[in-house]
Amino acid sequence: MQMRILDASDTDLEQAAAILRRGGLVAFPTDTVFGLGANARDRHAVACLAAAKERPADKPFSLLLPDPATARKIAVFSPQAESLAAAFWPGALTLILPLRAKAPVAARVTAGRTSIGLRIPAHPVALALLARFGAPLAVPSANVSGRPSPADAAAAAAGLADRADRIGALISAPPAPAGTESTIIDLSADPPRLLRRGAIAQDRIEARLERPLTR
Repeated sequence: MQMRILDASDTDLEQAAAILRRGGLVAFPTDTVFGLGANARDRHAVACLAAAKERPADKPFSLLLPDPATARKIAVFSPQAESLAAAFWPGALTLILPLRAKAPVAARVTAGRTSIGLRIPAHPVALALLARFGAPLAVPSANVSGRPSPADAAAAAAGLADRADRIGALISAPPAPAGTESTIIDLSADPPRLLRRGAIAQDRIEARLERPLTR
């Protein structure tokens, strides 16, 4: 299978969604960096994603979601989580939250943990793809683990060139505006923890929470 290069037209976005429904992988722009997505409910698709990424078995995947309602079916939202989601979603904030019992995600997504990372992206192409697909996507950056995260389609294509036969399609669209990864906040325990600095500054999150973050 050869990686197809698609654009952001309605026809091509529907083709990308069809690839995801069949268990394939699709690279596409988000508001942070280019991502590589797989159906989060399909264990075979998530296994293929882990293999393409050379992802360590103990490292979980975060999910991209089309809307807060879908997120609440997967994770338990505390008042703090609701506040941050209201302030920064859609946007470059990943929230680590307690996983709901029997949440509809493949086991490999969480790598055996009882929490899960969730985000609603602000990029119009990512949101359009999620809307057409209609379910959560497991989406790490579109690169092999340990390599730089790609900020545009050319970098994503180059970084995946040696495994293009594993990728169903790449959506070539304008580069991610942030060009850096999302900020990750762990709200699965108290006090909240900053797990990764990213596009949203720590002080903005602390101001919303009205308390400092730990590391």
